[in-house]
Amino acid sequence: MQAQASPTQPDDYKIKDTKPQLGERWPHGGIRGGGGWISSERITSTYDLVEQMYYLYVRVVKAKDLPPYPVTGSCDPYVEVKLGNYKGKTQRFEKKTSPEWNQIFAFSKEKIQSSILEVFVRDREMVTRDDYLGKVVFDMNEVPTRVPPDSPLAPQWYRLEHRDDRRGDRKVKGEIMLAVWMGTQADEAFPEAWHSDAASVQGEGVYSVRSKVYVSPKLWYLRVNIIEAQDVVSQDKSQLPQVFVKAQVGNQILKTKLCPTRTTSPFWNEDLIFVAAEPFEEQLVLTVENKASPTKDELVGRRSLSLNIFERRLDHRPVHSSWFDLEKFGLGVLEADRRKELKFSTKIHIRACLEGAYHVLDESTMYISDQRPTARQLWKQPIGILELGILSAQGLPPMKTKDGRGTTNAYCVAKYGQKWIRTRTIVESFGPKWNEQYTWEVYDPCTVITLGVFDNCHLGGNEKPAAGNGTGRDSRIGKVRIRLSTLETDRIYTHSYPLLVLNPSGVKKMGELQIAFRFTCLSLAHMIYLYGRPLLPKMHYLHPFTVGQLDSLRYQAMNIVASRLGRAEPPLRKEVVEYMLDVDSHMWSMRRSKANFFRIVSLFTGVVTMSKWLGDVRHWKNPVTSILVHVLFCILICYPELILPTIFLYMFLIGIWNYRFRPRHPPHMDTKLSWAEAVHPDELDEEFDTFPTSKPQDITRMRYDRLRSVAGRIQTVVGDMATQGERFHALLSWRDPRATSLFVVFCLCIAIILYVTPFKIVALVAGFYFLRHPRFRSKMPSVPSNFFRRLPSRADSML
Repeated sequence: MQAQASPTQPDDYKIKDTKPQLGERWPHGGIRGGGGWISSERITSTYDLVEQMYYLYVRVVKAKDLPPYPVTGSCDPYVEVKLGNYKGKTQRFEKKTSPEWNQIFAFSKEKIQSSILEVFVRDREMVTRDDYLGKVVFDMNEVPTRVPPDSPLAPQWYRLEHRDDRRGDRKVKGEIMLAVWMGTQADEAFPEAWHSDAASVQGEGVYSVRSKVYVSPKLWYLRVNIIEAQDVVSQDKSQLPQVFVKAQVGNQILKTKLCPTRTTSPFWNEDLIFVAAEPFEEQLVLTVENKASPTKDELVGRRSLSLNIFERRLDHRPVHSSWFDLEKFGLGVLEADRRKELKFSTKIHIRACLEGAYHVLDESTMYISDQRPTARQLWKQPIGILELGILSAQGLPPMKTKDGRGTTNAYCVAKYGQKWIRTRTIVESFGPKWNEQYTWEVYDPCTVITLGVFDNCHLGGNEKPAAGNGTGRDSRIGKVRIRLSTLETDRIYTHSYPLLVLNPSGVKKMGELQIAFRFTCLSLAHMIYLYGRPLLPKMHYLHPFTVGQLDSLRYQAMNIVASRLGRAEPPLRKEVVEYMLDVDSHMWSMRRSKANFFRIVSLFTGVVTMSKWLGDVRHWKNPVTSILVHVLFCILICYPELILPTIFLYMFLIGIWNYRFRPRHPPHMDTKLSWAEAVHPDELDEEFDTFPTSKPQDITRMRYDRLRSVAGRIQTVVGDMATQGERFHALLSWRDPRATSLFVVFCLCIAIILYVTPFKIVALVAGFYFLRHPRFRSKMPSVPSNFFRRLPSRADSML
């Protein structure tokens, strides 16, 4: 890794301050999208982090006494709501003269270009397309305005009028129940409404453009301790079985080690850990298999167990074990033979429980948004409230083509804790305006909220993804992370975040996301107390998992979350969940390796700067500074009780001085830190390669050789660090008898000298010797350095 200078981050990639016209405080009942997460007694939502947007709401409830079509004698009614160029249609009922729709339509006031609202009741069986059963007309100037917490507007019956142009008369045919009012996005009807922003979306696609709140499934760790088995019989009666146990929960399969001895009563006492989600749909399937030969495993027996029978443990207390009979394979056909086999069946002894005191990790600990244990009984009180207003996006690129032109159907997803939110999809817009506000309870300030912007590719039609995007998958536009501990409490942040994505062609800005957010503290004392508490629940430290187990369990948890959210209606798709949870963060990347290397190097810049300054003092580059350091050194030696107060006072002054230069914005993606612009194209191509690789053999060989060269340099550095440690160990280990003899005698002499000489004199002499003038220095290495470098290490014993 060459220490080349990384380019500076362009201004276009930085956070920008914005001054949106946020709405005034509009108190309203409940929290939109809360779903019982936020207690109304704890905080009153103000809905003041978004720009106020007005909508014309039309609630179509039902109709009655509709006339049948004369030809067929039946009626297939539906309602069409028309406002200028925008039309919304309800579902169609077959052969119903008194249908019930109960659908809501919302028309953005900004796009209203008509002074009248028309509500048509149409019959699908009519031959003339423009004909209708009847209609109701509203004057826009007469529509009332409703703002929560006003009660919802009561729907009313309106008579349907039908005008016959040929006769010039009007007929009244049936009635329809409607409610029409002007409201804002704070209205309870907003999430379920059909929006004019998605006027081109019809049918089932309407449900995939609405805003929704999702909840992650409740995840548990299932600990299965395989203890032993009895009466294990192999098919080959001439030899004793050598068995192992295979356990499966859903797609997760784990195996115990092979029992080292051949016996009919094998013993393992081995823990197998799985991830399970409520409601428990999968079963624990235990299979005992005999290693008949190196290439053949024969089934001995199996047993399926419901996860609901296992105890739910909330601490580290012991769990009772149980014996289970295994269903044998190869049983006789006769029922009597089956009963005889089951009477003497193989038994397995296990201890299983659902762990409720762990937090099931489904996201990287670097960007964790929740640390609470699974069991709700162990949750503490929240320490704050996070309010997020998703305002708009600007400059989004075309993500697909429709009718020969580029288009984007953008929506935003935010994830914090167990609560996911998805805004409505704004159809065919490169600058969508959502203006939706959501709220979360905060249990720990050292957490991260993640926002992602995506292109909805599931609206039907003739939409084709742009070049480079797969079909049938919602495309990534960009991601934003905000760490709550970097925010000031009770302050409204309004920023425009660049949406940066790393593609095989390099880093690219995909537009900007404008958001407003506020972190409100409920208990300052509790929040300060949390800074001294462990990040994860205590069971992670009392009975920790291995690194390999954590990686595997996190991968399984992510798969379960993606699968369950993908089954919601409308689904939060797998590619969206994986992107939000950083599913590919463990993959090898040369770019990330270089970035992490230079992160480590940058940590030592302060030490290097201090050592350079100390070197200048020692070499008397500035005589005045060197004299002042000598004076300070003498004061500290004469009054050693001032050393620690001076150090802490110095750190206090540094902190106060740096307050002037504190960050004004929450941290965001840094292309300079990530080495996203200076990365070689082939390294990017390798980062986006599939696993296992899909590249030709010569490219794979080149990359393997490059990886070997990098690993060789890392290996050398690690070896050098080990050598220095082994040399310290060799001082007293007598690997070099003469060197150890010299060091032992030296230690004895130093001990005698220090015993008879006051410590202040020793420290003063050592300090003056260290700070001596360059005239009294030699350019040759010092004696202690020469002695240390001559000590042996264990590198001589390596092959």
